[in-house]
Amino acid sequence: MEWESLYCPNRNCRHYGKPFKTGQLIKDGSSRGHPRALCRACGRHVVLSYGTAYCGLDAEPAVFELAVRALAEGTSLRATARIVLTDKDTVCAWLDRAAHQCRRVMLYLWHDLHVQECQLDELWSFVHTKQANLPGAKSYHETYGDAWVWLAFAPEWRLVLAFVIGKRTQTYADQLLARVRQVTDLHIPFFTSDQWPEYEKALLMTYGEWYQPVRRGPRGPQPKPRRRPLPEMQYAQVIKIRQQGRVVKVKTHVVFGDTQTVAAYLQTSPVSGGINTSFVERDNLTQRQSNRRLTRRTIGFSKDLKWFEKQLWVSLAYYHLVLPHRSLRQPLVSPEPTRGHGTLRRWSPVTPAMAAGMTDHVWTTAELLSYRVPAEFIDQLPKLEQVFPDFAQIHHSS
Repeated sequence: MEWESLYCPNRNCRHYGKPFKTGQLIKDGSSRGHPRALCRACGRHVVLSYGTAYCGLDAEPAVFELAVRALAEGTSLRATARIVLTDKDTVCAWLDRAAHQCRRVMLYLWHDLHVQECQLDELWSFVHTKQANLPGAKSYHETYGDAWVWLAFAPEWRLVLAFVIGKRTQTYADQLLARVRQVTDLHIPFFTSDQWPEYEKALLMTYGEWYQPVRRGPRGPQPKPRRRPLPEMQYAQVIKIRQQGRVVKVKTHVVFGDTQTVAAYLQTSPVSGGINTSFVERDNLTQRQSNRRLTRRTIGFSKDLKWFEKQLWVSLAYYHLVLPHRSLRQPLVSPEPTRGHGTLRRWSPVTPAMAAGMTDHVWTTAELLSYRVPAEFIDQLPKLEQVFPDFAQIHHSS
């Protein structure tokens, strides 16, 4: 944790949000062993860990970091509790603390991304019990049963642009594309997906424009306004034909745009040689391996939708900022020695966040948990929560 990013948390103070050096903060001893500072303008004390996951933590930071790493690497809650020699409820409290921190950091870093290509897909999972075992009450069907993780993936950076957890309906497809638009710039990416029809409608709602159809005859009512894609919009589908559960043929179909424009883009694409969803489907496997709640045959499934989303925020933040991606590594000019007695290191590790230009080095777990976002961004969170709702606003299923 750094003093330079610490600021006065008093919103009524004229130095609210100003960094340590430019504000009126001075070091003022410690409180229960935690270093603190004093704002000379308003007299407010603030501990050094304010605005991080360590604020108010009643545990050793190293144990807390170990638990977060274990959860992000695909370990269940009970297994993590056994590893760090503590209670499951304590691990749940740490997961909640880490999830809020990871959510703030990702929302702060994910903005104005210039994405060339975006692949869309869904992962199946379930909450509490499978859909076929649900009782007949409607409230159970809204919060329990099948839970699909909708993903938008940038293959060039191996970056998950946005995700949504919910049913496989049009509402959640619209939410996914709205979040993609929130984190990207004005450029419209080249979208690809499977043949699920909700994507086409969601793309029209997010990136399309209204137009008034011309009446074809003199009689009858005026046609209702409709949505149509923008001229620069390109969207293609991968259609898999199955027989007895096996894929026997794969076809592609250009939905928005023309075939020549799509072919010209694919010739210059740094990753895709053709219309495909292979990158997001490969990322689906990564997410299932790094998130115990997404494992197909497990007793570590989610019992609550909010905890499902909290685990996903932690896993994705760890994947993007801490975990180097093998396919993104860069060769070194000259080999470097390693700590042990192995061969020389010939590659420089690169994370998806580094590839996207959001960070300049591989973060540690401690950096992720101690990163303090500016006060100006904290003030903008209520507006962002219209697209990225807080955990308390997720479907009530406690």
